[in-house]
Amino acid sequence: MTTFSSRSRFDGDLRPLWMAIGLNLLWINLSEVFRYFAFVMPMMREALPMVPDVAPMNAPVFLVWGVWDTILVIVASGLSWLVFERFGPTVRVALAAGTLVWVAIFVILWLGLFNMNLAPSAVLLVALPLAWVEMVVAALIVRWVVVTRA
Repeated sequence: MTTFSSRSRFDGDLRPLWMAIGLNLLWINLSEVFRYFAFVMPMMREALPMVPDVAPMNAPVFLVWGVWDTILVIVASGLSWLVFERFGPTVRVALAAGTLVWVAIFVILWLGLFNMNLAPSAVLLVALPLAWVEMVVAALIVRWVVVTRA
């Protein structure tokens, strides 16, 4: 039987959370840019040659990408932080938190695109595992900050 304490590990200091967000801002942006330019963009252009200007590189796209990355960093860091506060900062919990964020964001995104014939299975087979690694590493970064602040 598991007992749950109503006591949180949170002591009111948000600096560690901001540190986790800052580190994940670097990690997630590097990972997203690498995955997109190395795999997703060329694969999508090859899969959808009939779509004019598929996967363009221009200011509006970069602005939307900036919003996407900001939301992704905040959700990945914040949700992982909350999960660690509730269940403890173990590696197993980090794997669960990273996987939860991955399913909630990337699996739903790519499944929807695949369902509408906007993403071939080859792209999913590359993008989804790389996104999972990205989210697990992001959760491990938050774990590192949580553990080192204790």
